[in-house]
Amino acid sequence: MSAQDKPLVLGTHTFSSRLIVGTGKYATYELMQQCLTESAAEVITVAVRRERLVDAEGRNILDFIDLGKYTILPNTAGCFNAEDAVRVARLGREILLGLENPGADWVKLEVLGDTKTLLPDPVATLRATEELVKDGFQVLCYSTDDPITAKRLKEAGATSVMPAGSPIGSGQGILNPNNIRICLEYLKDSDPDYPVIVDAGVGTASDVAIAMELGCDGVLLNTGIASAKDAFGMAQAMSLACRAGRLAYLSGRIPKKLYATASSPEQGVIGT
Repeated sequence: MSAQDKPLVLGTHTFSSRLIVGTGKYATYELMQQCLTESAAEVITVAVRRERLVDAEGRNILDFIDLGKYTILPNTAGCFNAEDAVRVARLGREILLGLENPGADWVKLEVLGDTKTLLPDPVATLRATEELVKDGFQVLCYSTDDPITAKRLKEAGATSVMPAGSPIGSGQGILNPNNIRICLEYLKDSDPDYPVIVDAGVGTASDVAIAMELGCDGVLLNTGIASAKDAFGMAQAMSLACRAGRLAYLSGRIPKKLYATASSPEQGVIGT
């Protein structure tokens, strides 16, 4: 962490790393372990639907995760209505309570609209957020980059709003940085420390850096590492990009200008 930075605070949780990494789509659980380590992430997401916890060989993903090292962020991936999402969130809470992991009190909420775009259903997401907040969850909401939807989710009690950079797994990066900027403005206007995390669509390290340079508080990704040709190397790259982008944001970029500005002194030039 840079000396000028401060920790990432998500509700009652505090972290040094601003990169959150998923555990799906890896060729093997062993590769997943290695990539999690190289990413330097402290929070990792796990889809808690029962069929996703065990692979074709009958091995449980939780056996390959150091529960003393990582805070698990259970997610409701694969849910297409509010009722299913709430049920899966509660299942995740029970699992993590049994494992005594600090992630038992929160959830990454995904309520998807359809199987083609995997974009969130804004109405169902809002309804599920309201119910889960009432049930004591700290809710991190996967959302579109629509600023009005983001504002409504915050008003419903979401601990963090997580606008998509682009559709899940698409690798298209940050398609609409202006909308992300507006989301940041709306969500942080009265609360500068409110955490906004870009979730989904990240394809490579530069996408992470761009998200962080915009002023986002973190990036959540999975496919960009797990499906890379060299997942191990990409995990390193994503970690470095997150740190570089954050430091660049804090340092303040120079303004863009139409014409050149000399970088060396114009006085005392030899021959003049």
